[in-house]
Amino acid sequence: MSSDRWGRVDETGTVYVRTAEGEQVVGSWQAGSPEEALAYFERKYDGLVVEISLLERRVQTTDLSAKDAMTAIEHLREQVDAHHAVGDLDALRRRLDALTAAVEERREERKARKARQAEEARRAKEELVAEAEQLAQSDQWRAAGERLRALVDTWKGLPRLDRKSDDELWHRFSHARSAFSKRRKAHFARLDAQREEARKRKEKLVAEAQALSDSRDWGPTAAKYRELMQEWKAAGRAQREHEEDLWNRFRGAQDVFFQARAAVFAERDAEQRENLTRKEELAAEAEKLLPVSDLKAARSAFRAVNERWDAIGHVPRDAKARIEGRMHAVERAIQEAEEAEWRRSNPEARARAEGLTGQLQDAVDKLRAQAEQARAAGNTAKAEKLEKELEGRQALLDQAQKGLEEFGG
Repeated sequence: MSSDRWGRVDETGTVYVRTAEGEQVVGSWQAGSPEEALAYFERKYDGLVVEISLLERRVQTTDLSAKDAMTAIEHLREQVDAHHAVGDLDALRRRLDALTAAVEERREERKARKARQAEEARRAKEELVAEAEQLAQSDQWRAAGERLRALVDTWKGLPRLDRKSDDELWHRFSHARSAFSKRRKAHFARLDAQREEARKRKEKLVAEAQALSDSRDWGPTAAKYRELMQEWKAAGRAQREHEEDLWNRFRGAQDVFFQARAAVFAERDAEQRENLTRKEELAAEAEKLLPVSDLKAARSAFRAVNERWDAIGHVPRDAKARIEGRMHAVERAIQEAEEAEWRRSNPEARARAEGLTGQLQDAVDKLRAQAEQARAAGNTAKAEKLEKELEGRQALLDQAQKGLEEFGG
């Protein structure tokens, strides 16, 4: 007979294992010694330990399904409960119980995760539907169309929901896409009609432009071309295959007219530049009359220059103000000399100037005397007031005397 901590072999060769519920028969052994019997069944126990350890590792580190895990657990539990091994079978049962609890927990976690994923998929699809319905009202045809195609790809990548929910959301999603497609087709149909109308209108504008291309009535024709251009812009775009040809014909007709006008204007501009050169020479000649020393001679010479000036034609527009300004400056200087001469020879004006100067001189002398008296009397405030008034009158007197000098003293 032989025994150890977890089992024993009796004299008949029956092998027992010790458990919390008492001894359980493991089997019988007749082929060798009792020690060999215990060693054999202990090896079977070690095999169960290895299998349980492997299952624990698979549950912890792989995606083993709960169903497959539970099947493996039940298979091992049957072997443990059969008591065909010697060892701490109660410990193995506890490990299997713990593993069962872990698998159940994992099953619940997966169930909860699946529910969360389903809810996330529902929300994602609802958001896709809401965006598609909003895009269905958009007039940004290209951008909205591209976005709707992207939403379809996103939808395909999401998990399916329950059939009813998934079908309802897909129906709304598909309806939004169809509504957008119908609106887009209607828009482009209207656009095609508008472009055809624009083509017809531009054909008429081309004909009008070509009819005007040989005109030599420069101003009115140029104005008419501007009107035609405004009508062209207002007509809108024709079909792409017609627009460029129409524009080339329309623009070509204008080019014929404007090139002819440019040639005429170039000839005119050359003539005006030559006129400018001649007028610059006359302006320089007139400016030599300044300053005026002999009024009669200056007046006569300026009149002669001006007659030659008037005989010359137009100058370039951008130079007109400048060149005429030079002549006007000489003319003003001669006029000012004439006015000064008139003032010097006008006895009434001289008498008025002399009278004003005398009055101002008397006022200045009086104020000076009063100021000196006030200061001599110690009345400083009054003296300063009179002196300030004296300064003003003295300034007026200086101006009057300067004017009197213009009459020759």
